Amino acid sequence: MIEDTETIDEFLVQHTADVEDAIRKAAAAEIMPRFRQLAAHEIDQKSGPHDLVTDADRNAERHLTQVLGALLPGSVVVGEEAVHADPETYEALQGDAPVWIVDPVDGTRQFVRGETGFCTLVALARQGELLASWTYAPARDQLATAVKGGGAFLDGVRLRPGAPDPARDLEVATSHPDYTTDAQKRALLGLWADGVRTRPCGSAGLEYLAIARGELDATAFSWEAAWDHAAGLLLVEEAGGAHLTLTGEPFRITGGNALPFTAARDAVTARHVMELLRAS
Repeated sequence: MIEDTETIDEFLVQHTADVEDAIRKAAAAEIMPRFRQLAAHEIDQKSGPHDLVTDADRNAERHLTQVLGALLPGSVVVGEEAVHADPETYEALQGDAPVWIVDPVDGTRQFVRGETGFCTLVALARQGELLASWTYAPARDQLATAVKGGGAFLDGVRLRPGAPDPARDLEVATSHPDYTTDAQKRALLGLWADGVRTRPCGSAGLEYLAIARGELDATAFSWEAAWDHAAGLLLVEEAGGAHLTLTGEPFRITGGNALPFTAARDAVTARHVMELLRAS
């Protein structure tokens, strides 16, 4: 059993490349052979037509659960598909053991449509603190990584988005209306303001990567499933960005956040987006 943060730090120094290798191998074995090759019986709905799961999701998560658990003895895995099967699995985020947070295919709708805008998300956390993250877009052969206090990188190149260009409108990716309550819809209407251009979000993980790269200014999301946000939030933080909930506090992966929340390329932009969300 891993007993202290120092030991986890040592693990990350020694085994980050092993985690990257595990993610690449899971994608090569279980995801990419099914890309643009999915049969109808390999696709199912969970809560509705916008919430899909495929054999690629299930098999890649099983692959990663086995390998990541073996890499870090005493750790547990909170994966999207495992939580769907047994919601109590999510409670591991509150425990003392190191937790791997896994979304095997983030952007399943894009994957099903044969588009390249999907990724595999893995984060390592303990007691609600994000320690490391991996965002892998296999169809684009892109791998973004972050370690707490160590910066954010895309294919080995450091990410530093800086402040947005004041000469153009802020671009903000927002939640799909099907995933918002009436109160959240009203808050999101605040983004219909001068100087802001909104669009529906795609893969959450790739939206966070776009922020870290300076290609997107902010998000405004209304759901808090840790597997969608954990990897990207650390990536944005380590690139110099910030995230805030409606109460003005940073987003907590353990839940109980005031929604919607924003992640942005810098703290000034995060505060501005939050002011708009609160104003409506």
